[in-house]
Amino acid sequence: MTDLARALQEPWPDLRLQREGVGLGMWFFLTSEVLFFAALFCSYAVYRSFNAEAFHIAAAHTKIVYGSINTALLLTSSLTMTIALRAAAAELRRPTLLCLLATAALGIAFLICKGLEYRSDLAEHLVPGAGFPLTPPATQIFWGLYWIMTGIHALHLTAGIAIVLVVTTLFRRQIIPVQGSTMEGVAIYWHFVDSVWLVLYPLIYLAGRS
Repeated sequence: MTDLARALQEPWPDLRLQREGVGLGMWFFLTSEVLFFAALFCSYAVYRSFNAEAFHIAAAHTKIVYGSINTALLLTSSLTMTIALRAAAAELRRPTLLCLLATAALGIAFLICKGLEYRSDLAEHLVPGAGFPLTPPATQIFWGLYWIMTGIHALHLTAGIAIVLVVTTLFRRQIIPVQGSTMEGVAIYWHFVDSVWLVLYPLIYLAGRS
């Protein structure tokens, strides 16, 4: 059985329709995710409109160095994922595997950097509740949203890393071919997670430095 034949799954009659189906399914899934994050972003916008000065003060205490490093890591991971997708389309198995591993490694580096940032935030007691060091009290709203939004993004990224590693293993063992629709679905999800961070970065790290 050829790789193309193995790539075709039931109930699709041909690979073109299968790719379109996978793409459409992923976009439906991501639409629900977009609505979820949009609700968080709207909450941020509403609270900031009523507490502009407090948000400015709170955001000034975020660690922009960590945020900038993580932005660079995710932008680079988007590049390696794009190269992996192109390599898979050209049926270049080894470059596809290498770029997928590089993408997962960059994602793990992001989580490590985020963990270091969280440790620094905890050391400064920047968690809403008793002993919160900033004033006015509305600064706690910003930090509450910070922990919620970045935490949810980190969970999505963790899921993305796991998916990339599983798919890489399946490709390496030739259980599924690299030129199938699986690669396209993985790439769509990864780029979505990266795009969410590109919205979070200015909201969290630049808001207090404008």
